[in-house]
Amino acid sequence: MIETRVLTEGDWKMWRELRLAALAEAAYAFGSQLADWQGDGDREERWRGRLAIPGSYNVLAMLDGQPVGMASGVPTDQDGVVELISMYVAPVGRGRSVGDHLVRAVEQWARQVGAGTLRLAVVEGNKNARALYQRNGFRDTGALGDLMPDGVRREHIMTKSLAG
Repeated sequence: MIETRVLTEGDWKMWRELRLAALAEAAYAFGSQLADWQGDGDREERWRGRLAIPGSYNVLAMLDGQPVGMASGVPTDQDGVVELISMYVAPVGRGRSVGDHLVRAVEQWARQVGAGTLRLAVVEGNKNARALYQRNGFRDTGALGDLMPDGVRREHIMTKSLAG
């Protein structure tokens, strides 16, 4: 059974553990790099600050009591638009609907805060993530997002209308 745990900044150690695992195991999928969050970047106040972004929603997916996935919803500078970020499902949780569960949790939060659009960025070539998002009603806008750390690939922007 998949359980959802909404995090506060006091849960930074759980977030840290899964985020570092995500950046190590799936570096190809993130704009952040593991090295950015290690060494001098690995500070309690930085982790707490990440979970304390004003208006954010941070959630872990737990499978049999173990954290196996994470996602966040954050406000944007556009009225009525929020963004799904930091999405990750550990290998042990893949193929078990954990990703769908996380997307639905962030979507529910987005509706509760009155957003009309949920936006995300998925890196070029991440077919499994793209399939997850399409299955959950997201459509590619054709817009390009940030350049990835490799200096070659770009993110692709996908959105889902929450109207109606």
